[in-house]
Amino acid sequence: MPKRKKVSTKGPMPCKKRTGQSESEHINVALRQCSSGECTVLQPDVPLPMVEEILLNLPGHQVVRVCRLVCREWKELVDSAEHWRERCQREGIQPCDASTPPEDWRLFYFITKQRRNLLKNPKADDDFQGWEIVKNGGDRWVAWGNRRPLPDDTVTKCFITSYGLCLKRQLINLTKEGYSGAFMDHQQPHIKISDWYAPRSDCGSEYQICVELLDQRKNPISTFQPEKVRFSFGNSEPWCQMTHVFKDYGPGVRFISFTHGGKDTQYWAGHYGIRVTNSSVEICPADEG
Repeated sequence: MPKRKKVSTKGPMPCKKRTGQSESEHINVALRQCSSGECTVLQPDVPLPMVEEILLNLPGHQVVRVCRLVCREWKELVDSAEHWRERCQREGIQPCDASTPPEDWRLFYFITKQRRNLLKNPKADDDFQGWEIVKNGGDRWVAWGNRRPLPDDTVTKCFITSYGLCLKRQLINLTKEGYSGAFMDHQQPHIKISDWYAPRSDCGSEYQICVELLDQRKNPISTFQPEKVRFSFGNSEPWCQMTHVFKDYGPGVRFISFTHGGKDTQYWAGHYGIRVTNSSVEICPADEG
């Protein structure tokens, strides 16, 4: 039996293949050894396609942080575009624009898997932390408990406006969030925004929103600013959702500005204006079907 050489000279002795142990079982033993800091090269007669098939069934982060360190052959396999393209295909992760494949399939895979809401404190759980108050009219913004349930029952608080215009804003720095200029320019992933708003039934109110994609100098490249939504006195409207998806917006996007709010239309003291909560901005590199 050919000798195996150690990748690391430190740590416990590498495992030996037991009598009757299959090649796939031996690979799994090597993976467990590597995850504990003990890396061993497999026997040379184990075909790499078998290794890759097993790696494709392991979590991506483990393949990069652990399996890639086993030996040169595994490193080349994990670093190949073909490995990550195959992983994307198996998991149904494909670019929004099939004519523009990713320059880096591994980066594309992880960015897609780590999709998240880029807005901080969207549900008023931490009062106004993360938000810039742009307008604070009437009796000013407040963050209170939500009395009218949303489809998402985890939302328990909301932001409430007053009789003067109330607006708040967040500026998202895409580079700091992990989306490089090269990725944004080449891939131009869809950017999905969502916002929930509701009036009080005993007062008229008004809702407005403006979301801008900005360049490095914070000049607008693309803007979503629909007409203001007005509710009459005595309405029975439930929570409403405002959504929009930015597509084909061109290169240069480095920031996203999200501004929303409103007021009541009766000019009543207190907080009878529009309520907002559960806002989101998401980068969506993959086709959602």
